[in-house]
Amino acid sequence: MLRKFILRNSDRFLSRWIVLLFDLFIVLGAYLISVVLRFNFEYTHIPEGLVLEKMPLIGGAYLIGFALSRSHVGVIRHTGISDALNIFKGTFIAIIIIGSLSTLSLYFFKENLDYLYIANSILLIHFLLSIVVLIGTRFVVKLLYNRFQSSQEVKATRVMIYGAGASGIITKNTLQHDTSREYDIVNFIDDNPSKIGKSIEGIPIIGNTKAFSKAHIEKHKIAQVIISIQSALPGARRNQIVDQCLQQNLQVKVVPPVSNWIQGELSTKQIKAVRIEDLLEREPIMLDSENVSRELRGKRVLVTGAAGSIGSEIVRQCLHYSPERVILLDQAESALYELELELKGKFKNFNDQASCVIGDVRDYRRMRRVYDVFKPDIVFHAAAYKHVPLMEDNPYEAVGVNVLGTKNIADLAVEFKAEKFVMVSTDKAVNPTNVMGATKRTAELYTQSLGKQMDCQTQFITTRFGNVLGSNGSVIPVFRKQIAKGGPITVTHRDITRFFMTIPEACNLVLEAGSMGKGGEIFVFDMGESVKIYDLAKKMVKLSGLELGKDIEIVEVGLRPGEKLYEELLTGKENTLPTHHKKIMIAQTDTLKYSQLLMSLDRLQTAHKGNDNLNLVSSLKAIVPEYISKNSIFESLDLQTSAQ
Repeated sequence: MLRKFILRNSDRFLSRWIVLLFDLFIVLGAYLISVVLRFNFEYTHIPEGLVLEKMPLIGGAYLIGFALSRSHVGVIRHTGISDALNIFKGTFIAIIIIGSLSTLSLYFFKENLDYLYIANSILLIHFLLSIVVLIGTRFVVKLLYNRFQSSQEVKATRVMIYGAGASGIITKNTLQHDTSREYDIVNFIDDNPSKIGKSIEGIPIIGNTKAFSKAHIEKHKIAQVIISIQSALPGARRNQIVDQCLQQNLQVKVVPPVSNWIQGELSTKQIKAVRIEDLLEREPIMLDSENVSRELRGKRVLVTGAAGSIGSEIVRQCLHYSPERVILLDQAESALYELELELKGKFKNFNDQASCVIGDVRDYRRMRRVYDVFKPDIVFHAAAYKHVPLMEDNPYEAVGVNVLGTKNIADLAVEFKAEKFVMVSTDKAVNPTNVMGATKRTAELYTQSLGKQMDCQTQFITTRFGNVLGSNGSVIPVFRKQIAKGGPITVTHRDITRFFMTIPEACNLVLEAGSMGKGGEIFVFDMGESVKIYDLAKKMVKLSGLELGKDIEIVEVGLRPGEKLYEELLTGKENTLPTHHKKIMIAQTDTLKYSQLLMSLDRLQTAHKGNDNLNLVSSLKAIVPEYISKNSIFESLDLQTSAQ
């Protein structure tokens, strides 16, 4: 009953006047003890009047000291170093007042000697004893409160904090002061050998090896590890720590950067579980923002597919570089409207700096009107259909948007003398095995050949990268939804791998390519190691606190039409040239003559007007001979070609 009463009223604080009276009571009691100590517990030797007559002086002096130092206003259960310092200040002020009056009474106020004079030995004992008792009682109350809260009636979460620096200490204090949930901090973990073996406020600091040993985890019944390191933690090291936690079935959480703390203070609600996206991110690649700024400042910028994952981030980043105007073009009305609302909230001068246009890149007349009105200097072409299985079933739409739509935007860029045209491509354009990849490769070929025409003043640049974390329809959101529903998680093949990058990183690449490109380049990104999708699913299960095979299953459903096991960034015939940035390379690719490509595109357009998917894809294969279908009805076209 008593515990429930305390927890129910734990958000109420003791009146500061009660705290002040309590402190004065302690001070007066300490004076009595000081006198007894001074006379070595020989009560008969204590002079008459040494106690009662001096009480008003002691009480008055300490009342002034406490009032000036405000030592009584702190919340006792949250007592810290600053509160102890205030008590010391108040006590020191009081002892100065008492000592001064005591000394002056010997020379100027002899008639008040019985009330003002106190021996220096008693004053010193009283000063030290008051400090110890005042500070000690506060910390005892704090300790009892914390112990009382974490009694066995409520099961506490036993935690290890990774990082014994300032952030780790703040995390410890935040957890201990959280009244919504109980935390028992077992130890700190740190990689710094000079810290191992020491302790912080009684909590030991241990090394990585001991912390993640099975014996240590079982002995202390540890359930959770919180990574609290504000200094730059390499992605590889962070992943190692998370893997160690998952191997021991420990829940992993991470403290956000200080810049994300609410008004500079950390809350337990901000300590979030590690996301799979955090583990897939590589070391941030620093690009030349000055180059990009110089390229975009004062320019009119057209972004097609502006409401999509990549297009919207390109827009966000462009707006930071003070362009004259950014034109947001997309056919998705609702998505574009939501983006407009978001950007109006972030950029106060959005209406003066940007225009939102509804339009389809396949509609040549509409696109011509857009170019005629806005006359863009730079075009970022991100409009495309990208989902492989859907495009395999709908080649008409894939060709219409990815090839013919790109041709419209590119032709108009030349006609209206845009300075640069930056096309967003994909690693699926390399040795394509599906309609989507083949249409993107065709678009690459066309823009490259167009840019090489004698009368072309527009520089055509292509960027190629892999899967984007968090983009619409990407694998991680799909897995997350499947886990939330209790499974099963579906993967197409146990051995399938993919490259991953973040949306901001992808858009940085697009902007950097636009600034460094001179025309005709295909920029590819060093995306590190490819990731096994099956392993990705297993890790997501563990991060969700579930057990594979018990709580949820992973099911192989077979490769989808047009899907391949391993993505590539370069064909076997392509080599790369370095750029000023070691992570960005230029692919040396084969190109087609513009006249030859125009004839092929005429045949593709004719096939597009018909209603025969086989004929349409056959025309596509004629343009991209390395396009070999996989797990698709269009494999029959490859058999016909090989039989000829």
